[in-house]
Amino acid sequence: LRLMMNVCVLVLGLALVLTLCVARSPYQAVLQHSRIRGRQQGPNVCAMQQLKGTDKKYFTNCKQWYHRKICGKPTVITYECCPGYEKIPGEKGCPAALPLVNIYNTLGVVGASTTQMYSERAKLREEIEGPGSFTFFAPSNEAWAALPTEILDALVSNVNIELLNALHYHMVNRRLTSEELRHGSSFASMYQDFHVHIHHYSNGIVTVNCARLIKPDQHATNGIVHVVDRVITAVSNNVNTILDIDDDLETLRTAMTAAGLTGMLEEEGQYTVFAPTNEAFEKIPQETLNRILGDPVALRDLLNYHILKNMQCAESIVSGTPMETLQGTVLEVGCDGDEMTLNGKAIITKKDQLGTNGVVHYINELLIPDSAKVLLELAESSSVDTAAKLFVEAGLTPHLTGSEALTMLAPLDDAFKGNSKLMINHIIKEQLSSKSLYHGQELETLGGLKLRVFVYRNNLCIENACIAAHDKTGRYATMFTVDKVLTPPMGTVMDVLKADDRFSLLVGAIQTAGMTELLNQQGALTFFAPTNDAFNTISPSELNRLMRNPQELSGVLRYHLGEGMLVSGGVSSHTRIKPLQGEKLELGRNSTVYVNKIPVADADLMATNGVVHAINNVIKPLRESNSAKTHFRLLEKLTQMLAVRKADTDVSLLEKLTQIFAFWRSYHRC
Repeated sequence: LRLMMNVCVLVLGLALVLTLCVARSPYQAVLQHSRIRGRQQGPNVCAMQQLKGTDKKYFTNCKQWYHRKICGKPTVITYECCPGYEKIPGEKGCPAALPLVNIYNTLGVVGASTTQMYSERAKLREEIEGPGSFTFFAPSNEAWAALPTEILDALVSNVNIELLNALHYHMVNRRLTSEELRHGSSFASMYQDFHVHIHHYSNGIVTVNCARLIKPDQHATNGIVHVVDRVITAVSNNVNTILDIDDDLETLRTAMTAAGLTGMLEEEGQYTVFAPTNEAFEKIPQETLNRILGDPVALRDLLNYHILKNMQCAESIVSGTPMETLQGTVLEVGCDGDEMTLNGKAIITKKDQLGTNGVVHYINELLIPDSAKVLLELAESSSVDTAAKLFVEAGLTPHLTGSEALTMLAPLDDAFKGNSKLMINHIIKEQLSSKSLYHGQELETLGGLKLRVFVYRNNLCIENACIAAHDKTGRYATMFTVDKVLTPPMGTVMDVLKADDRFSLLVGAIQTAGMTELLNQQGALTFFAPTNDAFNTISPSELNRLMRNPQELSGVLRYHLGEGMLVSGGVSSHTRIKPLQGEKLELGRNSTVYVNKIPVADADLMATNGVVHAINNVIKPLRESNSAKTHFRLLEKLTQMLAVRKADTDVSLLEKLTQIFAFWRSYHRC
């Protein structure tokens, strides 16, 4: 039985290796997945995903199979014969290999009968029935039907020579399987050696001149047929020439020339250009546009943000994917049904204008990267509308629109709760990166105040406000989005307590305990400060006894004082802080912060030498569980007994038990 199991494992392992070896290219990997998903329907059956309400079908990869969506639209699963196979009446699946016939006859059985008809009309039939070895990128019947009537009429009316030229451009004078159609390759066509351009994407999509291969690898006796979803045309211009000859891109041309980028788009490459039309530029406020056009650095960033580092035909996009631009940041390139999208918006008006060194997609909105924006523009394009409005109302617009090196601390909208504060102290007098901040660093605001930086395991905070999103780095300044309205420190811990009526009893207790100087001196303390309500939870007799014993009172208060500054944003699910007297304080959080299971009523009252968190109960040490106590006492008793009978006991056993007891005691002390 064991031998049989080992053999089974070996066979399965070999099958997996063979599967991986067979699925060499991305297309082959997707085809292999479709075969696996369709095998329950019989031999040589492939699972396809069809977009609901359309004829568009895709071999399915693992992600698409489980999501049941392509371009955000639902799909239905269909089952078809895999390439090269056909059904036999009465038998399951597709057991029969298609008989090999010449290319002309193959066109008729793979959904390209219109191409077959035009091949006969153009006097191409004899060539594709005869000897040779050809690759035919054959437009589907639907592809011909989608051609504008005037273009189709022009092709078929000129004594068929234009039609023959068009068909020859779809042919290569050698056999090329999908495996050989490598990404970025090009092959001389049979029309004046004009090249066809291949892209083989990591998601299994293969394109020729941006037309998707919908039925690849249909073998014939004299070549191979790949059915494509559109009629392709010869490519002779580079990307720069495409931009240069269209009046609708006049403003873009002017900007490209000013930025010195025209030469780059004439060089060899694989660019994707999202080309803003004149209309797109007109939508931008004239003041903003003039500022960017007059600033070579911002202009170059703006234009490079519209250019991807690699070539993306529209048909290659089946879901949203972040793609790096020449500017260095990413664009979310996606699709919504038949619409190609940028950053979730369907702003692309014309797709797949192919050049020899890339592809151009026209867009009707200008994309402005953060690196070309001033501070106010950064704020207005983020989820900090309230902060942006208050900065303007505070008369800070000159700082927000100028060329000063600054850092804005912009609270999220829901952080305000009707409290506007002084926004001038939310702007720091230098341009910073959150990655360069360090614990204890001091930052000076436009208002002249000093703010402290706190670095925690789970957060990075400036005073009570913690950074809630990635930096937005503009042309001259940076914006940090923070989770709270900033509370600058106003006086010492003692000053904070004296200024708040909730702590009147606590202030008296501090004075009685002789701790006033401690709370006024320089340092970094975290005070979980009991309010008057907290003192009222203590019985009058116990409170009177405590107040008559300054030493004991000092011990209780010092247990509420932690070493170091811990704002609420630095508290995670299991945070510990050492008090000035006594063992650890245990902190946690859900919707609020807890200390030794007591909720913090009001957090982050900032002081120059610490932070105050108001609590409505007096903190007591957390007790060990009964089971822990029982185990502790049992171990203690056992160790004592063994020590008494030391002479009769194995010494090594005694040592081991003593070590266990010491570990247990230290564990519970921690």
